[in-house]
Amino acid sequence: MRALTLTAHGGLDQITVRSDLPDPELAGPRDVRVRLTAAALNRLDLFVVGGLPGHANAPGWVLGADGTGRIDRCGAEVTDVSVGDRVVINPGVSCGSCGYCLADQQPLCLKFGVLGEHRPGTFAEYVTVPATNVQRIPDSIDDATAAAFTLATLTAWRMVHTRAHVQAGDTVLVQGIGGGVAIAALQICKRIGARVIVTSGSDHKLARAIALGADDTINYRTSDVAREVRARTGKRGADVVIDSGGTDSWAASLGSLGRMGRLVTCGGSTGPMLHTDVRKLFWNQWSILGSTMGSLPEFATIVAELRAGQLHPPVDRVFDLADGRAAFEHLASGAQFGKVVLRIA
Repeated sequence: MRALTLTAHGGLDQITVRSDLPDPELAGPRDVRVRLTAAALNRLDLFVVGGLPGHANAPGWVLGADGTGRIDRCGAEVTDVSVGDRVVINPGVSCGSCGYCLADQQPLCLKFGVLGEHRPGTFAEYVTVPATNVQRIPDSIDDATAAAFTLATLTAWRMVHTRAHVQAGDTVLVQGIGGGVAIAALQICKRIGARVIVTSGSDHKLARAIALGADDTINYRTSDVAREVRARTGKRGADVVIDSGGTDSWAASLGSLGRMGRLVTCGGSTGPMLHTDVRKLFWNQWSILGSTMGSLPEFATIVAELRAGQLHPPVDRVFDLADGRAAFEHLASGAQFGKVVLRIA
């Protein structure tokens, strides 16, 4: 099997294509194997390459979380999908039997893991996952779009709907437009009927966001985000802030929140440590919400949106698997708007 693998944690020079890996076998009767046609990069993949605290991947580790392809093998107890079905993959895998899983809160499962981080990933010709982690899609959806869809859209859906409960008429600030989660959050919020303000350090990305439906934009390199949000909302502030930046954007995100505002975060791409004035937190009665990936019902919901043509992630560039390191370099540069995709088959 060909795959994009990690030789050791460190820089992007540790990424290499191998063609001598064994094809993965089904681990149980409820698993399926997918022959992948395309896969997409996420910022998580950069963190895996660099090394995450308390977690080390062995040499030859297969990277990648998102992917699409066709099922080529099914376990004996699989009934919902069949060999030949075209599918997208939910990268978040849980045990399926604990209290959290039975309550459809799979991201809270104590054994929850993500493809490419905790289990062999999707930058390969084959991947095996539980059958519950795939959903069928029609041939009318192109490979790049399908590959780019799941992780970012699932994460954004849970942030917007399940955690922050965005409603029509809310003002939502989306920090750092250009990445997959931020773009998906913009699209989902506009579908709800919210007013969406987006930030970026690139005027080009802000213009692209306007084309996707953003109502207002702020360049955080040239403007004070919190001051601008308050000025543009009549001093009221945002009802909801979507933030995945962490350290660098935290102060501006809190400063942009109106009274009883909700800040929902799914990551710390600029750093994990935060400074918060607790007096402002309790005085303004803010809610600070964490969010990770999504549940199996949420996965089914977003794929139904994909099939209906309602949520399609923009694709920035497509690279061949053989050029995987270049794809990582492009993502690391921060120049992309939308998803970076690998063509596998």
